[in-house]
Amino acid sequence: MTDEAESEAETPVDDADTETADTDESTPESGLQDGDFIEIAYTARTVEDDQLVDTTDQEVAEEEGVADQGREFNPRTIVVGEGHIFESVEDAIRGSEVGDSGTVTVPAEEAFGEYDPDDVETVSAEKIGEDDRYPGAQIELDGRQGFLETIVGGRARVDFNHPLAGEDVEYDYEVLDEVEDRLQQAAGLFEMYIDVEPEVHIETDEVEEEVLVETDEDEEDEDAEPEYETEVVEKETLYVESTPQLTMNQQWMFSKQQIAQDVIDKVGVDRVIVQDIIDGSGGMGMPGMMGGMGGMGGGEDGLEDALEDADVDADELVEELEADDE
Repeated sequence: MTDEAESEAETPVDDADTETADTDESTPESGLQDGDFIEIAYTARTVEDDQLVDTTDQEVAEEEGVADQGREFNPRTIVVGEGHIFESVEDAIRGSEVGDSGTVTVPAEEAFGEYDPDDVETVSAEKIGEDDRYPGAQIELDGRQGFLETIVGGRARVDFNHPLAGEDVEYDYEVLDEVEDRLQQAAGLFEMYIDVEPEVHIETDEVEEEVLVETDEDEEDEDAEPEYETEVVEKETLYVESTPQLTMNQQWMFSKQQIAQDVIDKVGVDRVIVQDIIDGSGGMGMPGMMGGMGGMGGGEDGLEDALEDADVDADELVEELEADDE
């Protein structure tokens, strides 16, 4: 079984936009630029109370007691200028070199937003599941994420602000490397989006594709149906090995098309195919086939024995099958 995503047609670039970008004096002329893949290590904490926001450092994760969150804490691959990290940090990285490091204070409005008192609402407790009716519960209500502050009688007070709203964030980072290997780029993008780094490889495949037959303008009939013909074309394919960890990832389940399209655009392949791999190494087998139905190999007597073991009347089964055929 495979999931496949293919690239869309390229969008023309306006010459005026290109000229403006080329003459923008705010863009550094050397060092890392927008579109570059980099490997970055970072730790982000709130300025006011030093609360951990995120880290790529396994030791920091263990010290903070978050190392058991089901993800790996290691340097991340990102694309400069794509909003994969806070804009203030991107501004600091743009024009820098591999090995550079720094500390950036990200203001609350750029980080997780200013705290909005209007986002604290009182709702009927009946709208909240019984298992979540306690202070501090994280709930979803009408498509919004919130935290239950208090619940009294039939009324509940819910804060829909982000838990870190109003907090400035101090972001320590180091640019470890520039990532030029396309497989590492693809795997890094997957890990950034879904915290899973799958096995990937790239192949060039020959694929049959329906293409529109071009006709001479003088002979073109406006009422005629467009004609297509099959051509064999080469497509560069990124193959992704599907694992249970990937298959059950909620972010992947709900956003696989968008994630695959982003990988296509940034890595420069024509399509992405996700493959289910079944290696046949000592599985349980289908119930009744390898063990319980072993008598089937003994011919008609074996089949009758198996039916008797399953408490099935062979004559009744034959009558039912014959009736179905009629």
